[in-house]
Amino acid sequence: MIASKQNNFKVHFTELLYQATEKLLPPNCEIFIELARPKQVEHGDYSSNIALQLARFLHKNPKEIAQSLLQLLPDSPFLEKAEVAGNGFINLFLKKSAKQQFLLQVLQQGRSFGTTDVRKGEQIQVEFVSANPTGPLHVGHGRGAGYGASLANILLATGYSVTREYYVNDAGRQMDILTLSTWLRYLDLCGVSVPFPGNAYQGEYVIDMAKLIKEAHGDRYVHQPHALIALATPTNEPSASSEDEHLDKLIQAAKKILSEDYAYIHQFVLIEQLGDCRNDLMEFGVEFDTWFSEQSLFDNGLIAKAITMLEKNHMIYQQDGALWFRSTRFGDEKDRVVQRENGLYTYFASDIAYHLNKFERGFSHIINVWGADHHGYIPRIKGAMQALSLDPKKLEIALVQFAVLYRDGKKASMSTRSGEFVTLRELRKEVGNDAARFFYVLRKSDQHLDFDLDLAKSQSNDNPVYYVQYAHARINSVITQWGEDVSTLSGAPTDSLSNDEELTLIQKLIDYPDTLEAAAKERAPHFLAFYLKDLASAFHSYYNSTRFLVPEQELRLARLALIAAIQQVIANGLNLLGVTAPNEM
Repeated sequence: MIASKQNNFKVHFTELLYQATEKLLPPNCEIFIELARPKQVEHGDYSSNIALQLARFLHKNPKEIAQSLLQLLPDSPFLEKAEVAGNGFINLFLKKSAKQQFLLQVLQQGRSFGTTDVRKGEQIQVEFVSANPTGPLHVGHGRGAGYGASLANILLATGYSVTREYYVNDAGRQMDILTLSTWLRYLDLCGVSVPFPGNAYQGEYVIDMAKLIKEAHGDRYVHQPHALIALATPTNEPSASSEDEHLDKLIQAAKKILSEDYAYIHQFVLIEQLGDCRNDLMEFGVEFDTWFSEQSLFDNGLIAKAITMLEKNHMIYQQDGALWFRSTRFGDEKDRVVQRENGLYTYFASDIAYHLNKFERGFSHIINVWGADHHGYIPRIKGAMQALSLDPKKLEIALVQFAVLYRDGKKASMSTRSGEFVTLRELRKEVGNDAARFFYVLRKSDQHLDFDLDLAKSQSNDNPVYYVQYAHARINSVITQWGEDVSTLSGAPTDSLSNDEELTLIQKLIDYPDTLEAAAKERAPHFLAFYLKDLASAFHSYYNSTRFLVPEQELRLARLALIAAIQQVIANGLNLLGVTAPNEM
């Protein structure tokens, strides 16, 4: 009696309740049945409040309705009993034999256990990280990377066809600032001292790029420095606005002085930073199917196309020489400029065109993973999609809060020689990829994350990733001591697994597919992280109280089958989170 891959017990019991409910429910009434896992063992394996829902339609006591539903429940090979509890809750109990046999399903399916193809054909895009290629990735980007990669893996495991995308901001002012910053550092290395603007990019990585240019080309790009020196020297105490204006003048001067050579330096710094970003993410176990260039939106005329479509829909007006999008119609606090009076498109215009392109690529659903500081941007980008006669419900925004580092119980400094932040690479070097990936998904993405560096490095039960990995290694040690082929355990007798601790462990394995489903539905990889912690905790307790290599062959094989199944589920879950499952620790 093994449940098929498509028929887990939760789904099966839900269908039974629907069949019973249809016999009581008045015409044209719709209800939604969702089973919950009771916190107490005596309340069964699954619980439903369907009788309480039906009370408002049937105008009867929920307990009475629940009793009627139990009488109408179809027969099931998996149901031991059903009881009415409390004010009308229905508690369902799995047969012990069903649990015992389910264990073999885990071993037979191996790496595929927990996966489903129910959503086959549904294409979903997850766009995440998308940091400007103007410097190293920092720990905030790391959380977005860890969350986005884990979510994509979970969605893939639950049947979606997933496209992972990185939006490369390779156009616009920020790249010009990086180009100017690198050239100024290059001039300094060539003996030309030009005052360096305080609002240019300050990091050591800028000097490193300047060194590479000098090593490759000598003083080739030392053009008319005296004109730039005069322009670069501020005459008055600068304000924020005057500093920006001054920086823009320097950029325009650099473009004029360097002429065609400006494009080379611009492309060089882009390739360097984008390459560094790719390498950093690949080392972190994060890869993308598509790297989408913002510049392509300009080159292909997609921005102009999007603005024209909005104009046809009467969503654009002209004021003070600029073009404005009527974003206030969609809940934004004010209308937004899409094309300045000088003819240049804004970042918002690029984003509109980019999302239009996403919809045109035919995804069933689109998920953007943004930093929490982009919260105010949501209504205007969704409004733009609605203004383009597209369905804004297809676009979902997942916000990711910044991670705060702690060392020795105190908030760690976020300033390093690399710039005004701790880089992802520095974090990975200190705590390792596994700890970083696991800690990043320990909290709901839109909640603040306190990242305890000392805890992440510790080999203790308090360290969640160590605790889970140690469970996997412990099981491997037992299997190794046994010394036989683990694949034979998929046909092991399991009838002897009958105590409460063993049945509870099996129930936790039964819960794994449901956990993945919930994590996918709620966009919540932390569900999986917490599940693995709970499973590891239950195993460690079982390990400390139980002998596995006992003389009785049937009992020995049954217990080995149980822990081998636990090991498989731990490995499957860790893999989805981008964390290794070591055999030794």
